[in-house]
Amino acid sequence: MALATVTAALVSGMMVSGCRPVVAHAGVEPSDSGVTAALRGDLENYLDDQGTKDHFSAVSLRVTYADQQPDISVDVGTSRHGGGRPVNSDALWQIGSNTKAFTSVLLLRLEAEGKLSMRDELGKWLPEYPAWHDVTITQLLSMTSGIPNYTEQSAFLRDFDAEPSTRFTLERLMSYVEGLPLGPATYEYSNTNYLLAQMIVERASDDTYDEQLAERIIEPLGMDDTCLPPDCPPGTASRMPAPYSTHSDLPNHLNKSVPPLALSWAQGAGGLVSSLRDMTVWDRALYGGQLLPPAQQRELESLVSMQTSEPIETVTADDPMGFGLGLVKIAHPVAGTVWFYEGATYGNRVLHMYFPETEMIIALAVNSAVGDEDTLPDLAGTVYETLSAQKATGSPTRQ
Repeated sequence: MALATVTAALVSGMMVSGCRPVVAHAGVEPSDSGVTAALRGDLENYLDDQGTKDHFSAVSLRVTYADQQPDISVDVGTSRHGGGRPVNSDALWQIGSNTKAFTSVLLLRLEAEGKLSMRDELGKWLPEYPAWHDVTITQLLSMTSGIPNYTEQSAFLRDFDAEPSTRFTLERLMSYVEGLPLGPATYEYSNTNYLLAQMIVERASDDTYDEQLAERIIEPLGMDDTCLPPDCPPGTASRMPAPYSTHSDLPNHLNKSVPPLALSWAQGAGGLVSSLRDMTVWDRALYGGQLLPPAQQRELESLVSMQTSEPIETVTADDPMGFGLGLVKIAHPVAGTVWFYEGATYGNRVLHMYFPETEMIIALAVNSAVGDEDTLPDLAGTVYETLSAQKATGSPTRQ
């Protein structure tokens, strides 16, 4: 699984998470102490129930609103499995595939400036990969290219497991899939797509990927806690709960920690480190249209059915999952139409949900990666239910 998009698990998990329809009174917000205590109970129960099995020690939550209502931050657990300092809202996390939307926004910004088109083929920008020359940028970002996924290759997994701190170059990462046959142009998740997208960003901008991130996104949004290793400030690793892997395909690191900044294997597909505060700032700008002109925002949010691989206008109960350009939209049975993404590295999982009708954002993080049985979506559903129930009680608005 490695740098995982666990979209199927996220949807199925939330659908069985025990959420009940709750009517929320418009304009009524839960009391500070009441909602915080309830959410802390949710996180503590999750840590008690799942922490040993999934070998994590910390869970963090941040909830933000569109208006001036105060943000909610709740953190439970410790920085290391079996002990360590208490985790707090200053913690930094490997945000995994949440990085992909950053890469998409960079390309869409370059398109808006006339430096490229989403219809451009790889042959124009990356002629060194002739087997993929007909694949378009849109196909890369929508996961419909058919290009194999390097993180699923046994040679890559062996190399990472042997030495996670290896400084993987883009060329080395691409070598794991060069020569493999191109699959059909249908939806199939592949991290390779976003390494290629990163390369196009650099060639079209005549700049490095990390400089483009800083100039176009990180600095304008004031995301002081966001960085792309190895170019992170001193002290970054000390703010990160120890990342743990429970992947059976990494036998040398099963239930062991991995280096917190060893992310050169992910880069533009999932290499960013951030705080939940920065994540929610980014998500609000992303979905609120602050980063792109309207035409590019529409492209960003254009969907391919993850069920049929066909373009769809929106998601429905019959076709509940759509992949945009580094985004996912679901038709949730309780929350309605929701944007979300769960990024997973080999040591962290970071999930966000954006609710278009209310513009509320829920962000969650834990310090372990898991295989197929990911229960973090269940916790997201529980958090949503708790927030809705608190509002439904008509608790006083915070002053």
